[in-house]
Amino acid sequence: MSAPRRLPRLPRRIRGFGMIEVLVTMFILLTGLLGLVKLMAHSQRGEMESYQRGQALVLLQDMVGRINANRTAAGCYAITDAAAGTPYIGTGSSALPACSLSTVQAYTTANSDLAAWDSLLKGAAETSSGNLVGAMIGARGCVTYTAATGVYLVSVAWQGLVDSAAPAASLKCGAGLYGSEAKRRVVSASLKIANLN
Repeated sequence: MSAPRRLPRLPRRIRGFGMIEVLVTMFILLTGLLGLVKLMAHSQRGEMESYQRGQALVLLQDMVGRINANRTAAGCYAITDAAAGTPYIGTGSSALPACSLSTVQAYTTANSDLAAWDSLLKGAAETSSGNLVGAMIGARGCVTYTAATGVYLVSVAWQGLVDSAAPAASLKCGAGLYGSEAKRRVVSASLKIANLN
């Protein structure tokens, strides 16, 4: 029987070198993983901001379509004072303004359109466990009318997740309601109804 073979002894300066390599590798790996986690968080935030903007554009076009369909009662849709920017409908609103015109059908349609839009702004399009989740964070809707130009301005405002550039000063919908103007997001569309008389 032969004696077991011994491994050659490493010089003292090389001992422990493998442990340092493992620690450096783990540090590099953890740094990469932390970067990946940060990238995922930014991606999710961007996805949520994009979703909210898409929802706002759908609700904006919905109201523009409703006003176009009920032109005889277009004045009933102007629920927001252009100078002050209030009242709003949507999250946080109490009562909807009522409109009365000589044409009962037109103002009834306008009132039901505003009630439906208010409900959609509050998230009634989608529910989860009985909660309304189908709209943006703190969604508000505004419709102003400028008599001098004959233009209706339909706006939807909501709260973004992070600070960005504040909306233009002319877009007053939701101003001062989200803690920071840099978190307020607004989309708007103008509408002019021709006088065919």
